Amino acid sequence: MPHGPYPAGDTRIMLTSSPELARLALQDAPEAMILVDAAGTVVFANLQAGRLFGFAQGALIGRTLDSLVPRRLREAHAGQADRNHRSPLARPVDQRLELYGVRHDGTEFPVEVSLGPIGSEGGSIVAAAIRDASEHRRIQGELTAARTTAEKALESAVRANQAKSRFLATASHDLRQPLQTLALLNGTLRRMVPDVQAARVLEQQENAIGAMSRLINALLDISKLESGSVKPEITDFPVAAIFEELRREFSDMAARKQLEFEITQAPQYARSDPSLVEQVLRNLLSNALKYTRRGKVALRCLLAPDSLLRLEVLDTGIGIPPDHLGSIYDEFYQIGADTNRARDGYGLGLSIVKRIVELLGLTLEVRSRPDEGSSFALLLPAAPGRAATLPELTAEPAARPASAAREAQRVLLVEDDAGVRDATRMLLRVEGYRVTAVASVEEALESAGVGIDILVTDYHLPGERTGTQLITELRASLGGSLKAVLITADTSSAIRELPRDPDLRVASKPLKAEELLSLMGSLAGAGASPL
Repeated sequence: MPHGPYPAGDTRIMLTSSPELARLALQDAPEAMILVDAAGTVVFANLQAGRLFGFAQGALIGRTLDSLVPRRLREAHAGQADRNHRSPLARPVDQRLELYGVRHDGTEFPVEVSLGPIGSEGGSIVAAAIRDASEHRRIQGELTAARTTAEKALESAVRANQAKSRFLATASHDLRQPLQTLALLNGTLRRMVPDVQAARVLEQQENAIGAMSRLINALLDISKLESGSVKPEITDFPVAAIFEELRREFSDMAARKQLEFEITQAPQYARSDPSLVEQVLRNLLSNALKYTRRGKVALRCLLAPDSLLRLEVLDTGIGIPPDHLGSIYDEFYQIGADTNRARDGYGLGLSIVKRIVELLGLTLEVRSRPDEGSSFALLLPAAPGRAATLPELTAEPAARPASAAREAQRVLLVEDDAGVRDATRMLLRVEGYRVTAVASVEEALESAGVGIDILVTDYHLPGERTGTQLITELRASLGGSLKAVLITADTSSAIRELPRDPDLRVASKPLKAEELLSLMGSLAGAGASPL
């Protein structure tokens, strides 16, 4: 009785017990298969091999393997074949070789070959599985070309970003320099011209210079944020320090508008980039004061769930209609702005705020009602395990009259831009200061022997020197503390990371004449320099 799944007499029983099944499997295999003896002669080729090389069935038998390889590659192929027979291990042929086959009509095509030894009575037989690699090579070529294109695009983007960063650094300095000159000359003229009509003209000129300065600063800020040149530097910082800076900056503005300006004490420490957080709050406060006609503007710090701090700017201003809330972060958008009338600002403050908040990964919440006011809340992490004692708020030292505070003050002015240097010198001399003006660090060090009460210096100086280096050198040379005003158009982290120094004031260009004189007055009022 027969065994197995087949009925008696079924021819398939013979196939299972015969090499015929293996031969048929090779013959009909979907991949080209060739058996080659030790002499390199083809002893078997299946149907797919014939189709691949363009030969009729059985026509490959007896041909040498070299005849299936392009002439230019036969020498290398012969060496590889000899190694295959000496070391008959199943493996793919070394892919570092460029493997090609040649068809019956002479056309060449790339191939991939896998080898395997077969034991036989007549000697060593090597089986070769051969695949047409044309499609694989095509895809590989396209991937290589795409990778090359992507690498070139990335390289081009990096170069473009570097060029944009260089442009922004140059623009930040060069655009502000002439504005700085105009602002100082305006302040000097206002002190020299007694005529009422001329004073009104100069006041309008000052307003125009201020508007131009704000626009340039805002556009440069947006460009820097978009280019990725602003890199957050996360640290733990006391919220009270930022609040105090903002109190000093905005108190006069609130007083001029007869608004109550309320800043609560904040003993907490926060974790973020303090300079960028301060810029967010500065823009929010500026907007709140601009759009509030009566009542108050407040800045406060509250504890929020999940170890967060909530820094809020509140006002009793005109408010924002609900259907406008989605547009307030758009560039040049202003609530109720009439395109045919002069604009109070340019609607860029909140656009900058949004970009900084996204850069820092923080959350900004807004609530507002028309005619009732608005509330903007910045949520940021509290510094773990940090608490601060409340600082004592001391009154600003009153500046002494010009006859006492300025006529005796010796000022060393260091500025390499001739226009800014001359305008600053004229302003300070009109105010009664005794001014020595130089253009370089070397000249400054040479002039220090005449005595200095206050140093006024630009940040970027010739020879890749900086104003901070000059301050350090002069303090070491003169053997005491030196009161200094550092003026800069640079907004990089090097400026933001300057340590707090009671004898140093830092101002950004362009600054008004009154701002410069106020900074110098605060230094003079803090006590006479021992130098």
